[in-house]
Amino acid sequence: MDDKTKLLVSLGAAAAANCIPCFEYYYQKAQASGLDADDIQEAVECAYKIKNNINMLMKNSIITLTGREGDACPLPS
Repeated sequence: MDDKTKLLVSLGAAAAANCIPCFEYYYQKAQASGLDADDIQEAVECAYKIKNNINMLMKNSIITLTGREGDACPLPS
């Protein structure tokens, strides 16, 4: 795998993991290597699509296992 691809995978993984320090680290490396901003954005968007699909699968699995939607979790006041 070439370095550009490794950086894009790392940026996507950091975004999907919600790891801001990780994303900042790889973003700086990507900028230093001259990686195109559009490629970075595409990697991040791909990661979010995958993450959102996984979240929906998890929610559906919980509904199936419990037989009902989860109770609303109120935000702390």
